[in-house]
Amino acid sequence: MVVLGLILLIIGLVASIPILTTIGIILLVVGLILNFVPIGGNRRRVF
Repeated sequence: MVVLGLILLIIGLVASIPILTTIGIILLVVGLILNFVPIGGNRRRVF
């Protein structure tokens, strides 16, 4: 999800399409939050 958000963000900035930039930022933030917040009490993370 983080990689997809980063790709959309770069494409949106290069092609100057604001909706792609917005979706890319949202996916990037949600992906990072889901990666760093343990869900279900599992503390083990694989990076």
